[in-house]
Amino acid sequence: MPRGSSEHPADARWLQRHVARLRESYRRLTGRDLIAVATGAADAPALLDAAPFGVLSHGSEADPVFNYANRCALDLFGMDWAAFTRMPSRLSAQADERAQRASLLARVADAGFVDDYSGVRIAADGRRFLIEQATIWNVSDEGGKPVGQAARIGRWRDL
Repeated sequence: MPRGSSEHPADARWLQRHVARLRESYRRLTGRDLIAVATGAADAPALLDAAPFGVLSHGSEADPVFNYANRCALDLFGMDWAAFTRMPSRLSAQADERAQRASLLARVADAGFVDDYSGVRIAADGRRFLIEQATIWNVSDEGGKPVGQAARIGRWRDL
């Protein structure tokens, strides 16, 4: 929810670094740009926040917790930044979908990325929606150390 510094609970430097990691990892693995290639580090968080597609990420904990979502993703899941970034990412899927999700994330960990993911997710209000043809990729820091995974959700529909 990178709006203004008064509205965004994340530190501006952390946010710039994280968005840079998302962009670089996505470009390196997919050969595509997440947002306009000419966008500078200072402008990237706001541009990604305003994108017409969802972007979210989680860390590399044993039970990963979401650490980023742009406005589109927050709206899709019906949550604000504070609630979303406290939620273990496994809870974004209904219980009967979690084994499929875990298998997908293991596939991403091995391959680096997948760009053909479709799956059912659940919003905070219980609304179910289908994500279609999403790209999920591994996120690395500047030294190449894995720091989590991210998703770009370009298409979805309510169920």
